Amino acid sequence: MEFIFEKYHGNGNDYLVFDTKKFEYELKSSQIREICDRHFGVGSDGILMGPYEKEDGIYVRIFNPDGSEAEKSGNGISIFAQFLKDHKYVTGDVITINTLGGPIEIHYSNDKNGTLNVAMGKVSYMSDEIPVTGEPREVIEEAMEFQGQKVITTCLTIGNPHCVILRDELVKKEVKSLGKLIESDEHFPNKINVQFMQVLNREEIVIEIYERGAGYTLSSGSSSCAAANVAYKLGLTDRKVKVHMPGGTVEVEIEEDGITYMTSHVKRIGKIITADVFIEEL
Repeated sequence: MEFIFEKYHGNGNDYLVFDTKKFEYELKSSQIREICDRHFGVGSDGILMGPYEKEDGIYVRIFNPDGSEAEKSGNGISIFAQFLKDHKYVTGDVITINTLGGPIEIHYSNDKNGTLNVAMGKVSYMSDEIPVTGEPREVIEEAMEFQGQKVITTCLTIGNPHCVILRDELVKKEVKSLGKLIESDEHFPNKINVQFMQVLNREEIVIEIYERGAGYTLSSGSSSCAAANVAYKLGLTDRKVKVHMPGGTVEVEIEEDGITYMTSHVKRIGKIITADVFIEEL
């Protein structure tokens, strides 16, 4: 027995696609952790399982490298959309893919750069929707304490939870150490994705990310959209911004109706066929 994975990345945020049409098998959390391990496995920031076809359309399941399931992923959904196109599961220029965090509409540019325009949906700052503990409220520039460290946070959901922290300068050491504390803090019952954000001007921001279930990552689509919304909400940027990350740059635009669009670029790395002995050990 062997498994085949298709590997893609979006600005260094890499995923493995497990085609459930070819393999009628549900990967377990422990198996996902081993497969995603960069030293003892195939290595990736997560696994995308699908396509699942139901009456209301195509579904994908998104898994973090720790084996937990994510509601939504901007890069993940872009990669899965490109996979569907590459394998002729989709022939048109527009597709809607369903996730735990809601449906996402993707427009294909059909260029050599793997450019896609993704409608990520609307954000909410309401604590009970994110979720954040405490009485129902909008969590905007709220002081929180994490193991003795007081931090001004703005929290929101775009189908998955985010905590954005404004900084004059980004320091990777802080992103990794403080991000790890915040991700699993008791304020956040479902854990949370953490973005440290620096505003360059009204059209550009820089973020570094500590992703829920994955740790420090080079880029994140949903994190880009979350940070762009916070920057706009606080009056620091315009509706359309470039979001710079260690792995690359994406463009995010917030329409007047509140829907956030992301332009992403997806690259196919190739096909990975696992060895029999690796599957046996799983």
